[in-house]
Amino acid sequence: MASRRDFIKQSAVLGMGAVISPDFFTESRLQMGLQLFTVNKEMKTDLVNTVKKVAAMGYTEVETYAFNTTPVNSYWNVEVKALQQIFDNNGIRSISGHYDLSTYIMPGKTDDDLKRYVDHCIQGALVLKQEYIVWPWLNPELRNLDTYKQLANKLNRIGEQIKQADLQLAYHNHGFEFDLHDGQKGYDIILNETDQDLVKIELDIYWFSHSSKIPVHEYFKKFPGRFPLIHFKDMDRKNRDLHTVLGAGSIDFKPYIADYNLAGVKHVMVEQGNNYVPDVFDCISRSAKYMKENLLFP
Repeated sequence: MASRRDFIKQSAVLGMGAVISPDFFTESRLQMGLQLFTVNKEMKTDLVNTVKKVAAMGYTEVETYAFNTTPVNSYWNVEVKALQQIFDNNGIRSISGHYDLSTYIMPGKTDDDLKRYVDHCIQGALVLKQEYIVWPWLNPELRNLDTYKQLANKLNRIGEQIKQADLQLAYHNHGFEFDLHDGQKGYDIILNETDQDLVKIELDIYWFSHSSKIPVHEYFKKFPGRFPLIHFKDMDRKNRDLHTVLGAGSIDFKPYIADYNLAGVKHVMVEQGNNYVPDVFDCISRSAKYMKENLLFP
């Protein structure tokens, strides 16, 4: 049976007639996703039942974590083909994955080491039918002006390598990219000095809200189409260093969803990395309800 919300939407469409904006249909095709780092502990201990629970809550897209290359390409110690079958069995599609690329720019690592690791990432991503390989982290000792400039060059090069496999590289932000280094921010260097076709951005709303002093619309306006992936993560009202269930925190999500088309958003994902009250499954169930009602449509 259709919900009251669905009835209102359908009635609005019929009332719009020939003047309906094509943007309405673009935005309505967003699926509900989950970054599986949220249930990382549960994936380690009972992967099959965790995936079943996630699917039962209505999540149809996921982003992977915990990729390992030894002894074979695997996630949470489950070989890639087996994991893909588990996703298929539960009607889930893996859109993207976080891969430990930062390790391969640490001292002692070479460009060839990074290239070989990227090849492993590509192999895993292709088996899972992913679209995006995401660079999710930068170690603390690398967060300086020179490294950010070198990083932009490396992102372009591995972005080209990934593009040749019909995949897309994206960079995921935390808060440290907004720290100033001689008046410059790492986030701006990455956006300004990478090729817009080779390097996209996965926008983490919690960290953007936590650390950026510039409205998100300004980034969307300056870099349209660069933000195909969004992590929706809310901030606890009392302690801004804690996460919370979507809609229960202090972040206003309206500016983000208002600019879905300008930003180029294609996939939206729930993420919560701590503060699971009363437990992680209750949290992602409540976040799923909020996302369905508020974030898949502007």
